[in-house]
Amino acid sequence: MKSWNKPSLFSIISMAIALLIICFVGSAILAIIAGGIPAFKEAAASREIHFALRLSVLTSTVSTIIVMTLAMPAAYALTRTPMPFKRIYSLIIDLTLSLPYILLGLSLLILFSSPWGKWLKAHHIQVVFSPLGIVMVHLLINLPYALRLIRSAFESADIHLEYIAMTLGATPLTAFLTILLPMCRNSLINAFILTWSRALGEFGATLMLVGVTRFKTETLPGSIYLNISTGQNDIAMATAMIMLVISGITLFLSRILTDPSRDKNRKVGI
Repeated sequence: MKSWNKPSLFSIISMAIALLIICFVGSAILAIIAGGIPAFKEAAASREIHFALRLSVLTSTVSTIIVMTLAMPAAYALTRTPMPFKRIYSLIIDLTLSLPYILLGLSLLILFSSPWGKWLKAHHIQVVFSPLGIVMVHLLINLPYALRLIRSAFESADIHLEYIAMTLGATPLTAFLTILLPMCRNSLINAFILTWSRALGEFGATLMLVGVTRFKTETLPGSIYLNISTGQNDIAMATAMIMLVISGITLFLSRILTDPSRDKNRKVGI
């Protein structure tokens, strides 16, 4: 009988590949830390970096709240209702996931530079070269992404529990709020955090639609771009390190909020 304690050749190769990936990714993280530490204190005290941080956090948070608010009912429609042409709708939504971000930014630039966009500007709703444009970019990029995540979560949830609730008198909305959403709680938290992180780090489409203007449309990725363009590589790396710290914090919060032991403790009243 073959012993399970002895690793097979395939297991050894798999572990070697995993370690290779970890070393590759880890070296990139270490490069950011090593390059960012010397100027980190200066960047952390910079008024420009403070502005970029506030704008990044604000636009990412606003856009993510809007994305999740829209994506949850849309995912419900695509997974729980007899909506016609579902495959076509899914294809249109998923198509944006395969397009370059700069192309998506260009599409928004064309859209909001049209007569309709000029009409919005005439009514004091300026999207191009304004912070509102950053939110619009986040919506276009993250709506399909969040919708796919939430759709997968809804598809894996036990639909029979919703049917039972509705046979007992619950409305579809009640079943959605009290059965489906609690069942998918961890997936929804992960979708929110991943969507927020993607918004925080977005740059290509934002550059195309709103540009990078200091103290106006300068986000953290935009600040990195400006500093590299002006030869301030040390400040750019320090800014990248700030983004790394923020990402680490959000990942830590995600692990805490989606820890299965929390749900077990809640069920037993701990």
